[in-house]
Amino acid sequence: MKLDDKLYLVRFNTDIQNHIKIKDSEVCLKCQDKPCTRICPAHVYDWDEEENRISVGYEGCLECGTCRIGCPSGNIAWQYPRGGFGVSWKNG
Repeated sequence: MKLDDKLYLVRFNTDIQNHIKIKDSEVCLKCQDKPCTRICPAHVYDWDEEENRISVGYEGCLECGTCRIGCPSGNIAWQYPRGGFGVSWKNG
């Protein structure tokens, strides 16, 4: 089974409160390779060329924490969603 097919099985209880924040958008402007846009298995981070900024789609976060470790500048403030919100695994 492909990764995209497996991700289709995941369900989310989305909170209106964002649990992922970019600490300083200026740091993202200076980042050359923008690893957060490549290392997140759920593709939560996307570089917007028109607006010159990282957009964060926290609603699809798998709560793995890879982004915290993968950002070379430590510019991502990540925490688990509030209780009852976030990822809900369909098969366990």
